[in-house]
Amino acid sequence: MAIKIYIDQGHNPRSYNTGAEGNGYFEQDITYRIGILLSGYFSQNTSFEVRLSRPTADTILGTSNSTSLSERVRDANRWGADLFLSLHTNASVSSAANGMECLVYDYSAAVANAVAEDILEQTTLITGVRNRGIVERPGLYVLRRTEMPAVVVEMGFITNASDAELMVNSPNLFALGIYRGVLQYYGLL
Repeated sequence: MAIKIYIDQGHNPRSYNTGAEGNGYFEQDITYRIGILLSGYFSQNTSFEVRLSRPTADTILGTSNSTSLSERVRDANRWGADLFLSLHTNASVSSAANGMECLVYDYSAAVANAVAEDILEQTTLITGVRNRGIVERPGLYVLRRTEMPAVVVEMGFITNASDAELMVNSPNLFALGIYRGVLQYYGLL
């Protein structure tokens, strides 16, 4: 039976629940594009079945910030996903802040932590971005309400020119790194 991977491309393309902005780019555009590329990798591997929260660039989920998050979680739970990956870009008031990190519900969540470690290892290896490690974030809705292991992947800082340019100009590197991290976790690499 195929491993079900739910890819949540963080944020809506417009209106409510849009993402961060930096260096002339929008988080929701970056997460959409990388999610599509990541989905393509999983779709080519018969070990996996994949579903996207935003299958089209214009997909809007919910009618507010809270309902947007709940629709993503509800869809993954109903589908019976084995792993929930929520793609995001980080932001900071300091343009010097850079690197990639993964967020998990808590450090005792063994599967989520192991997946996060493998994603960080493979993606930072492929992209060259700094590995900022794993951060515990039990207050995040998508981490506390999913019925399967969940990881928020903060791929880089949209407010850092170097990270932003890399995510925009080489999105395939991030998709490949995340994919290889999941493969590594499942012993398929």
